[in-house]
Amino acid sequence: MDDDRPDVLLTGLLFYDLVLTGLGKPPTPGEEIWTTGMGCGPGGIANLAVAAARFGLRTSLATVFGDDLYGECCRDILCDQEDVDLSLSRTADGWPTPVTVALAHGTDRALVTHGQEPPYSQDVLVGDPPEARTALVHLEAEPREWLVKAAANGTEIYADVGWDPTQEWSTALLEQLALCHAFLPNETEAMAYTRTDSAVAALGTLSELVPVAVVTRGGDGAMAADQTTGEYAEVPALDVEVLDATGAGDVFGAAFVTASLGGWPLAERLRFAVLAAGLSVRHHGGALAAPGWHGVDRWWRSLTDPDLKRAYGFLADRLPENPGPPVAYAPVTPPARQH
Repeated sequence: MDDDRPDVLLTGLLFYDLVLTGLGKPPTPGEEIWTTGMGCGPGGIANLAVAAARFGLRTSLATVFGDDLYGECCRDILCDQEDVDLSLSRTADGWPTPVTVALAHGTDRALVTHGQEPPYSQDVLVGDPPEARTALVHLEAEPREWLVKAAANGTEIYADVGWDPTQEWSTALLEQLALCHAFLPNETEAMAYTRTDSAVAALGTLSELVPVAVVTRGGDGAMAADQTTGEYAEVPALDVEVLDATGAGDVFGAAFVTASLGGWPLAERLRFAVLAAGLSVRHHGGALAAPGWHGVDRWWRSLTDPDLKRAYGFLADRLPENPGPPVAYAPVTPPARQH
């Protein structure tokens, strides 16, 4: 095995996120609400990139940055702070970095985004993909050329899928699972695409189409089936106070890949992913909410609940001896540049 290959390959649209929390109630037209919390930083595909990098994975990201303040800020954070490989990424002259304002309320949020179609497609950015160990991808109606090439290279594809605004939930999309090693939709998506009426039934259908099928269930945890090992697992969510759920699904995916690359049993992979996602919602969303090894280690060492201590006892043997320094969470505003 070539130890220099990327552990995970990512491509997609990057956003600059401004997350507002503590609204008290959703705003109505003509009304001004003062919030008690705010955080900013990279979002979109950066959520996956930072979550993976903070778990020590060699992470290669192909995305587009605008030649503006937001793009420069995101690039600096990803490259200099988080050690994400941006050699496949490009800066586009005259193209504004997409900006999203997220209004977080309860366990959900409303998003308002300003942006334009990027000038470079995923296939142009990735070209002939590096022989990465895994790729985390977002399936769309039309399969990407680079995805076919990566699968042919031996890269294991871990895929998710988004909400279908047409609500047609075309089953043709599931044909792309032939390229994938794992599929990680939420239960709404899973049931809609499989035409089933329960998460369990959806998982059963998906497990016939892809080696590893995972269905995430938000506050009800997650379930999975691994046809390569014959394992089935179902785990509950953590009981945590949610500040902002933005990016929690991305943190789940990156943690699941991390544990999978480590060869962990399915129940451990699932618990670890649920834990990482649960830790992320306690901070302002976007990429910088990801806990990394440091956050997981800190949680484990402070744990007093005997049931959780037993359920997550495997962490005693899985956590690295050096979990690294504390992670940088989303600042209220970006720090002034040093000249």
